[in-house]
Amino acid sequence: MRSLAAVVVSVLLVGCAGVPVVPPDLKDKVERNVSFLQVKASPLSYKGRLIVAGGMVLTAKPLKQDGTRVEILELPLDGDYEPTGRLTDSHGRFLAFHREFLDPATIPMGTRVTVVGEVTGSVTLAVDDIEYVYPTLDIKSVTVWPPKVPVWWARPYPYFGAYWGPYWGPYWGPSQ
Repeated sequence: MRSLAAVVVSVLLVGCAGVPVVPPDLKDKVERNVSFLQVKASPLSYKGRLIVAGGMVLTAKPLKQDGTRVEILELPLDGDYEPTGRLTDSHGRFLAFHREFLDPATIPMGTRVTVVGEVTGSVTLAVDDIEYVYPTLDIKSVTVWPPKVPVWWARPYPYFGAYWGPYWGPYWGPSQ
């Protein structure tokens, strides 16, 4: 019985571990102490280094030479490398290049992604009326996160109404 309980607990712990963002073969190569701000400030200084960056997809565009360019608004990453926070917490944009065709429909605008990529330098492109310097990454691994589902507030206490009994929904509550 104890061995069965140990197996159940270990399966639950593995299930709660989250999504593995960094593949095992890249774990030792990723430079965790290099931040997006450092790369943005000096992309050529970090050329060839493997970093983890994430955010929200702004555009995904197939390229003529077998690949896809993904424009990402950088967002802070939590402990599981999941992009979090408000859009105003961003430190800028970056371009991530996938060597193979990646259907833009699979990562539409607003999708949250985390990229493990090699810094390849920078590209200057127009953003509206200004020239913007994008740090560029060559994608080694990409994680697409599910959309965040809003959490609805519910009353923490029951209401005993004139009818049958306690009601726990947002439509019932103490009379005014």
